[in-house]
Amino acid sequence: MHAAEHPSSSMLMNVSLALLQGHCRQSNPTPHPIPAGFAGHPGKNKRVIWMVARQHPGEAMAEWFVEGFLDRLTDPHDGASMRVLEHAVFYVMPNVNPDGSIRGHLRTNATGANLNREWQEPTLERSPEVYHLLKKMDAVGCDLFLDIHGDEEIPFNFLAGSEGIPSFNERLRELQNTFMTSFVRASPDFQPKAGYTVDEPGKANLAISSNGVGERFKCLSYTLEMPFKDTQDHPDNVHGWSTDRARHFGAAILQPIYEVVPKLRQPVHKKEEDITVVHA
Repeated sequence: MHAAEHPSSSMLMNVSLALLQGHCRQSNPTPHPIPAGFAGHPGKNKRVIWMVARQHPGEAMAEWFVEGFLDRLTDPHDGASMRVLEHAVFYVMPNVNPDGSIRGHLRTNATGANLNREWQEPTLERSPEVYHLLKKMDAVGCDLFLDIHGDEEIPFNFLAGSEGIPSFNERLRELQNTFMTSFVRASPDFQPKAGYTVDEPGKANLAISSNGVGERFKCLSYTLEMPFKDTQDHPDNVHGWSTDRARHFGAAILQPIYEVVPKLRQPVHKKEEDITVVHA
């Protein structure tokens, strides 16, 4: 198979760029487009997977993570990539807050909004980035959502699920178990024990992206966090949690995505599609 024939047909695009620029101009005279990647061929039965990063622009490790993920996803010689793209399409946003990044902000966009607190009722005036992302998501759907971050305090890589959303049920719990178990196998840099306190049932903050998207689309939804300095499990005393380690970690998440894709639209206990899983 030649690279041009790889099922990703990966290309750069901009999500609602013209609208985003037009509506941002009052509060931000120089809005910057959101870089976005699309991979796969849309189809009636294709699962739709979203990955976003740098809602908090100071968390640069998130964009390196996405770069590593995209490198593997678009590798024409990677078997997991080739197979998953037969069954899913990907919308990938390496930096959803370019204005905040250019201004050197740690957590906010050009208007001073923390984008990861805007997913319940985003507005064009305050959070146009989230407004247009949700508009696009409503148009194409979402079966799996991954929001990539960095945490200043916890020295581990971990996932925060959406157990506290009103619609969380046994189906989503089984999907979470499949994803977490596979991720542990795929990367020694991931661990499932340390992390945020799990929300009580029905008590999740739906303004946070993983909760808001999980509830809106009744889908598997995660926030992924990486350390600013290093992981306590496997510290590197010279380089710490480096850009290269973030990139390799991003590549590793393709394996749990690959394993969970056949189950994303199934009711509990339904026999999964015939996709033979080969562990990394």
